[in-house]
Amino acid sequence: KTSVIIPVKSFQRSKTRLGLSEEKTKELCRLLLDEVVKTVSESKLIDKTIIVTDEEQISDIIKKYDCEKIQDKQETSVNNAVELAEEYLLENGFTHSIVLPLDVPFFNLEDLENLVKFSSKNSVLIVPSRHYDGTNALVRMPINSMKPRYDQGSYSFQIDSAKKFNVKISIGLINRLMLDIDSIEDLDFALKQNIKPEFCQKIREIIQ
Repeated sequence: KTSVIIPVKSFQRSKTRLGLSEEKTKELCRLLLDEVVKTVSESKLIDKTIIVTDEEQISDIIKKYDCEKIQDKQETSVNNAVELAEEYLLENGFTHSIVLPLDVPFFNLEDLENLVKFSSKNSVLIVPSRHYDGTNALVRMPINSMKPRYDQGSYSFQIDSAKKFNVKISIGLINRLMLDIDSIEDLDFALKQNIKPEFCQKIREIIQ
């Protein structure tokens, strides 16, 4: 059984580096989350999508795609959010987990399913950000095969953490998954690639 875990920080605390108004930030975050969850929902290889959040304004998205919501009232860190999801997964017999942030909306179904197909027992698969300073996807089998480290420079931290466990470590260089939106530079770069043109146009309409 395979699950996707998506930690979602409250929108008022999200994407501050973009310098958008509160309303535009909320619109953008909702759009990004909807696109990520929609793509995940298209896969028959994913049994459950778990959204770990304290954000109340995404109930419609959770319902639309039949996600499991896990409340994260403290919002202390991504690491803690992933741990909350792990408890649910272990109790319900899941074998694989894929951690995805909400700001990697440009991947497609094939990219996602390759993450599952190329994973194996006692393994960790890491997809870095394009700057190699973050983790844009983390696949683990079993789901507690390593302790995630989502910190500044998390790509290298994840590798260091995985090395402490007896697991195979693989790096997945999947261009569309390596695109994220952390800064204005990231946003400009992603929009120039124009992957998913209709979706990119929706982003432009929000930020203009």
